[in-house]
Amino acid sequence: MELDPPMPMAPLADAQSAVPTTLCYNCGAPLTGTTLCNDCMKSSVDISQGIQREAALNYCRDCERWLLPPASWTVAALESRELLALCLKKLKRLNKVRVIDASFIWTEPHSRRIKVKITVQDSVNDGVILQQSFEVTYIVMAQQCPDCAKSYTQNTWRASVQVRQNVLHKRTFLYLEQLILRKNAHQDTINIKEARNGIDFFFGQRNHAEAFINFLNTAIPVEVTKSQQIISEDIHTSTKSYKFTYSVKIVPICKDDLVALPIPLAKQLGNISPLLLCSRIGTSITFLDPSTLQVADLNSKIYWRAPFTSLAEANDLVEFIVLDIEPTGQAHGKWHLSEVTVARATDLSGDSQYFTRTHLGNLLHPGDSVLGYMMTGTNFNNSEFDKIEQSKAYGSTIPDVVLVKKHYPNRQKKNRRNWKLKRMAKDEGELVKTDFDQRRVENEFEMFLRDVEEDEELRATLALYKDNKIKQSRDRDAMSVADTDMSEGDGVPKINMDELLDDFDDLDIDDDMQEE
Repeated sequence: MELDPPMPMAPLADAQSAVPTTLCYNCGAPLTGTTLCNDCMKSSVDISQGIQREAALNYCRDCERWLLPPASWTVAALESRELLALCLKKLKRLNKVRVIDASFIWTEPHSRRIKVKITVQDSVNDGVILQQSFEVTYIVMAQQCPDCAKSYTQNTWRASVQVRQNVLHKRTFLYLEQLILRKNAHQDTINIKEARNGIDFFFGQRNHAEAFINFLNTAIPVEVTKSQQIISEDIHTSTKSYKFTYSVKIVPICKDDLVALPIPLAKQLGNISPLLLCSRIGTSITFLDPSTLQVADLNSKIYWRAPFTSLAEANDLVEFIVLDIEPTGQAHGKWHLSEVTVARATDLSGDSQYFTRTHLGNLLHPGDSVLGYMMTGTNFNNSEFDKIEQSKAYGSTIPDVVLVKKHYPNRQKKNRRNWKLKRMAKDEGELVKTDFDQRRVENEFEMFLRDVEEDEELRATLALYKDNKIKQSRDRDAMSVADTDMSEGDGVPKINMDELLDDFDDLDIDDDMQEE
């Protein structure tokens, strides 16, 4: 008779080990291998002990940045991930536990308090994992950052950019100002100060000034020279501190200027006529021959090798009346070549008539007004023009009149425009403006606004904004846009509303100048 094998002893041992051997010293619950149950452990053990319940956050009200210890400042919106990370970094001993969740708790915006709910985990007593949530209150304290502190102190700039142009008007600077505002290239400036022939831009760091110069090189033809001045030196460590000054010269040629090119340079530019109009200023200078519609671009580097000035500027323009016009059929882009007979607007009898060729054939009609340069009887103090007159090839081709652009004499002096331009906040410094200077600046700005209305290519490079004040005024007066157009005469250029932007910052606007 065979006997069954004996049963193994392991299950008996497991059964004996599962039997509670101790009691919880707090509540008396039967336990195995420990003296404190899980419920009592949660109520008596604090895994967040030593973590702060209150902390301080430093906030700069000028630049709206937060202090990231020890000395860096960062931008973070309220209730953002960046601000939440900054709050967690401010708490000591938080790295001793595991953070599994953190979120903001709503507080009154003006209470200067930020509350964060944090959930942490940690293992205690032989691997028992506990989870706990608690709140931390942060007190927002105002503190001015070093960059903002420097902006309110004199002689704190480290680099300055001095932009100059030796002309009698500010049209180029008005155009440059709009380009700067559109690209927000002046955001790192400490101060912007007006000068006699230009503007000075001050920066707290050298690399900010160099970035601004790179922007100028991509916007207009300039020449840059650099100088530096030592302000302090440590003889023990050979450490020196400098101030850098960048002198930026803009080409003294503006749009609609009459230019007499050097004859060798005119031959290099496709054998173009040396007597030209400047049609555009960009990264290069674009010239137009109004008698042939030939176009040439002059690189700024080539210009600065042998610089020259304008023969006549916009202040020298004379008003003419179109008596007769005959198209030739030749066209180049938006320009149409025509033969036109004009007389000066001040010559009421019309005895002195002038025949010339113009590129404005698609814009002019008999009876229209046009602005141009009077060549006959005018003495130009220009050596290049004297060489053109003495040249056998070009001396006989100098026209009596060079027409530049159409004129709208029925335009109202104080035009109620439905659009505005942003303006930079500039410090006049020691520059003293008389009433005459103020009127001249207002007239130059008005002429620039008219150029924006008449030139679509110029308008495409700028940011124009809707003027809600004019719209409300027209609605209040029950005056339609069509009535306004009729009051100013037919043909006056207007800007469509779909070309205007909605966003507009009234803080950067000089309302008095805009209304003029």
